[in-house]
Amino acid sequence: MASVTREGAPARTTSLAGILLVVGSAVAWSYGGAIQRFIGVDDGWTLVFWRCLFAGVFLLCFMLLRDGPAGTRRLFQEMGRPGLAIALGFACISTCFVMAVSMTPVANVVLFMAAIPLFAALFARIFIGEPITGITWGAIVAVLAGITIMVSGSLGPGSSRLGLLLAGSIALIFAGMTVITRSHPGIRMTPAACAGSLIAALVAATQAGYLSVSPRDLALLFTFGALNLGLGMALYVTGARMIPSALAALLGTLEMILAPLWMVLLHGEIPSMRTIGGGVLVLAALFTYLLHQAFKASKAAKTVVPS
Repeated sequence: MASVTREGAPARTTSLAGILLVVGSAVAWSYGGAIQRFIGVDDGWTLVFWRCLFAGVFLLCFMLLRDGPAGTRRLFQEMGRPGLAIALGFACISTCFVMAVSMTPVANVVLFMAAIPLFAALFARIFIGEPITGITWGAIVAVLAGITIMVSGSLGPGSSRLGLLLAGSIALIFAGMTVITRSHPGIRMTPAACAGSLIAALVAATQAGYLSVSPRDLALLFTFGALNLGLGMALYVTGARMIPSALAALLGTLEMILAPLWMVLLHGEIPSMRTIGGGVLVLAALFTYLLHQAFKASKAAKTVVPS
């Protein structure tokens, strides 16, 4: 999720605290699929309702503590149409994630999400005219090849075409959100994520077959919403302000590595060999791209002469 959740002015220095916070956010986000597998609720809309409600309330409390009531109200008032678009995007991806994980292995979902920065680069070229380097084009081609391999090995038992479609939708929606944030760099992500979570909860409440859950499932849903989605966001927006954006994106790839690992350790959900092979190709392309971006950012920073 790290590709669009940058908040505040670009950082000029690297902070150990910032690195630890961003790593913490990646760890928090990584166990979402593993937590969902423990929840004994068979209605996807019920899962979406409770997860997004807990996440929205957590983020609201976070802003109230960080910015105070007046500051929190101002953040929501200043969102504007771009912020509302981001909120709607968060509502969509929060819903798609829960539905996708219920239909397809978690590895498929997170490895599709790994392609977000490269899809964002492609969308930025199409919609706002940002140039794409040769390395980026090569990474895009490699990611598409990796996804093709993954999909070809993920249509057997335990998966579904709809689940893969929802996983792909997450990556495409996130990429579109990234382009919006590049066009409107003043967007604050915490209020947008909070509003998006509450919008998703409201929609889910109208679609769910039931909302009553057992105390055990309610505790797991609290973890799934507040301590997975909400805490991950709070840690990221705090830490990403302290370190360069390219480094934050690199650290965020830890989520893509840990998420399938939790599934293997906790649920014995082992991806197919094609999924593993395609995923390795996707992650290698992403890592190469992000290293290239980090090198460019470092080189640009060294050429700046202090006034």
